[in-house]
Amino acid sequence: MRFPGLLATLVIALSITSANAHEFWLSPDDYTLTAEDMMQVRLRVGTGMVGPPRSYLPQDIARFEVVQGDSVRPVEGRMGDSPALNMPAGADGLAVVVHETTDSRLTYKEFAVFQRFVAHKDFATALADHAARGLPETGFQETYRRYAKSLIAVGSGAGSDRVIGLKIEIVALANPYTDDLTAGLPVQVLLDGAPRIDTQVEYFETAPDGTVTTTLYRTDAAGQVVLPVRPGMEYLVDSVSLRALDNDDALAGPVWHSDWASLTFHTPD
Repeated sequence: MRFPGLLATLVIALSITSANAHEFWLSPDDYTLTAEDMMQVRLRVGTGMVGPPRSYLPQDIARFEVVQGDSVRPVEGRMGDSPALNMPAGADGLAVVVHETTDSRLTYKEFAVFQRFVAHKDFATALADHAARGLPETGFQETYRRYAKSLIAVGSGAGSDRVIGLKIEIVALANPYTDDLTAGLPVQVLLDGAPRIDTQVEYFETAPDGTVTTTLYRTDAAGQVVLPVRPGMEYLVDSVSLRALDNDDALAGPVWHSDWASLTFHTPD
């Protein structure tokens, strides 16, 4: 069941500044379906799992598909569709919905916004690197791209998440609908196919009453982390990378690029 995000109350488990750190995630209307149901998934941008849905806009989409077993079904919508994904649920098993955006561009008008962003997402050397490159504190640009996945159980929900081949990707190493999660749900974070070691993972839990709790974790030497789960909750896992672009002239174009990965799922009651 999808909880009303606009009514959610955000509870921060750690001291986190969220300015300029807007997650992008896939928000199914229902995470558990029968094969006869319609699969409906909304695109959301916001903070703490609170954000309005975005319509289907082809120019903003680089990749949009549903992976079930050996089947890959492209999502083909019409301009302005909301929900952006509205198609038959398909075969029995675990459905992995995959969405990649095109690049967007951001201009920093206040350096404090960049400072809060890099602190929030734990880019420890970004400010020193920015200064060493001789970049200005205002008027510089960053491009960014979003990579989102969502796990939906169709029928039995049997199956597993897998490496889809995104630039940055979060892979569930257990099935939240069928596996024993007493010890938690292990996930792995990949960048260019390689494990992201000792990197921050932001974890959002939405309770049935709409309360959202946010917690920070770090991956281990294999790029993995075990996330605690509770029954009947909706979860969002988020990881972000930031890299310097070759251009050091802020007047010539963007100087930074970030890639954002997200994964959503729901645990059975």
